[in-house]
Amino acid sequence: MALSLTVEKEFAQNSERIKSVDQHPTEPWVLVSLYSGAVCIWNYQSQTMEKSFKVTESPVRSAKFVAREHWIVTAADDTFIRVYNYDTSEKIKEFEAHTDYIRSVTVHPTLPYLLSCSDDNVIKLWDWEKDWSCTQIFEGHSHYVMQVAFNPHDADTFSSASLDGTVKVWRIGSAAPEFTLEGHLKGVNCVDYFIRANKTYLLSGSDDFTVKVCHEMLVIYTCTEYDDHVFVYACI
Repeated sequence: MALSLTVEKEFAQNSERIKSVDQHPTEPWVLVSLYSGAVCIWNYQSQTMEKSFKVTESPVRSAKFVAREHWIVTAADDTFIRVYNYDTSEKIKEFEAHTDYIRSVTVHPTLPYLLSCSDDNVIKLWDWEKDWSCTQIFEGHSHYVMQVAFNPHDADTFSSASLDGTVKVWRIGSAAPEFTLEGHLKGVNCVDYFIRANKTYLLSGSDDFTVKVCHEMLVIYTCTEYDDHVFVYACI
């Protein structure tokens, strides 16, 4: 059965180059990080900007809401992570997190943890209840680490996508990855999870023009690129 998608609301606004988006879990807000070094919060119901402020002169490649703390966490090419209160725009914390561009950050769903990944080939775990100390470094990729994502069914584990062509699955507290997926022919740019029928699936997208969907280490289907778009030919 072909996958059918319906656009419920379309939101368009001229801006600088957009590097990431995130949605607030309760407010009608979308957080946008820009190549210009700014971040914006847009209200998708009123289609108005709630707030905008300059973070750095470098591109902000990733920004996430931490709703339970009323924070925005940003990560930029200048290797710094910055934390802001989105109610007051006050800067809560600023620290140099990596030695090269930070590609992505993601927030643990319940614990005070933030993961960051970088062109320095490593992933770092930060604990904001310990004054944002780095509590673990995950090493194993041989090229830029482009994205990390926590497993929604087991938040002690997470996956990483790298330009070394692999997806690795890690467990907090363990130095080595639990396993490595090597199905892509080129670098992997993105990774995420989704849940369907109480099963957790891992998705990855690559420079080889494919998207792969895996469950329990089995590739279920592959999407191929055509005319610069990705099409899904089968639905789980």
